[in-house]
Amino acid sequence: MQILGKKEPLILLAGDLFFLIVSLWISLFLRNLSVPAGETFYLHLVPFTILFFVWIIVFYIAGLYGKHTVILKSKLPSILLNVLLANSVIAIIFFYFIPFFGITPKTVLFIYLAVSFVAVLLWRMYGYSFIGSRRAENAIIIGSGSEMRELHEEVNRNDIYNIRFVSSIDLDRVEKDGFWDEIVGRIYAEGVSVIVIDLEHSRVEPILPHLYNLIFSSVSFVDLHRVYEDIFDRVPLSLLKYNWFLENISTHRNTAYDALKRLMDIFLGIGLLILSIPFDIAAYIAIKIEDGGPAFITQSRIGQNNKLVKIVKFRTMTGNDEGNYKNGGTELYVTRIGRFLRRSRIDEFPQFWNVIRGDLSLVGPRPELPSLMKLYEKEIPYYNVRHIIKPGLSGWAQIYHENHPHHGQAVAATREKLSYDLYYIKNRSLLLDLQIALRTIKTLLSRAGL
Repeated sequence: MQILGKKEPLILLAGDLFFLIVSLWISLFLRNLSVPAGETFYLHLVPFTILFFVWIIVFYIAGLYGKHTVILKSKLPSILLNVLLANSVIAIIFFYFIPFFGITPKTVLFIYLAVSFVAVLLWRMYGYSFIGSRRAENAIIIGSGSEMRELHEEVNRNDIYNIRFVSSIDLDRVEKDGFWDEIVGRIYAEGVSVIVIDLEHSRVEPILPHLYNLIFSSVSFVDLHRVYEDIFDRVPLSLLKYNWFLENISTHRNTAYDALKRLMDIFLGIGLLILSIPFDIAAYIAIKIEDGGPAFITQSRIGQNNKLVKIVKFRTMTGNDEGNYKNGGTELYVTRIGRFLRRSRIDEFPQFWNVIRGDLSLVGPRPELPSLMKLYEKEIPYYNVRHIIKPGLSGWAQIYHENHPHHGQAVAATREKLSYDLYYIKNRSLLLDLQIALRTIKTLLSRAGL
């Protein structure tokens, strides 16, 4: 069964499109204070339909189709307002710089932007809750560790899930005889219909006979690992054993995916490299003006299969620290221009050349420093698995990990980042790569303060 229904994004999308179209009809009505004629409505609907699909992409980039969108009611007005501003710019460019459809709606467009904002906001805050509401099923979670507690808290705190945990059972603390008979009795008494269980736990085998008969009582069993991944978009590290990697991680080549991804890297890499030229020139001049030093540096990173690769970056410090803050005993620091280049990620634009060369991909786990890799391999189990695929400029962890480490040792944060990297390695596909690419746009805009 699905703990977090897959239909939510589709319902949100359908509702958004419906209210975008209805808003157009209302806007034409308000503009003329009369029911718009069918021909007039159709004349506007054709170009606006093209805009709708572009705007939906903006909605997606803004995170309005994420798994937790429906619980962010307090943030929805500000998110939608920012989206409205972006869509307004797109609409103005579309109608006034591409005069293909023969209409340049000034008043109608202004009215439409206001009406659609109100309509979509009301739909998101109240309409979806009414349509998408459903009764949560009683459930029990059986497992151990911090991930089990985290999952229990997340599910019971939010009403977007279709289950509610009435009890949790820690396998590491179960000792007394007759305990499982008592649990089975509680399952029947409380009408439990879902059991989320860690079937890979070393102490789970003795309890399975007690639970076996429940399958004849319409009780569903769901793997705790899968539920955790579906909800948090990362792999539960403390629950992993060698068998998980043997089942889910493989070096076997997917010829079609690998070929298409390489073509995407080459063509998009060339396009992005060309588009970045004005920014590159400005960065080069600014660095030269500030201190006259070299504009570019090269640094070593760990590539696919632990091979060293040399990446190119704009210099953002007073020297080349090779990823460390000290070089030869001399303290280095970030320059004023360097702070801006890092915040905007312009310092990484030269790496488009590494993508074209094949050292990096546009999407993949971020390449690690050799010195840090040696440390993390000792401190973090299974860390070397992330190097089984080609590293990338942007990755799943960069999009969803809120506390990923920068410049320095951070074992705890890197361990959590690994959980996102493993999720990507396990589920990588062109669709997932596209999702990461689109969400990267939001990340870049957020870092630029937009």
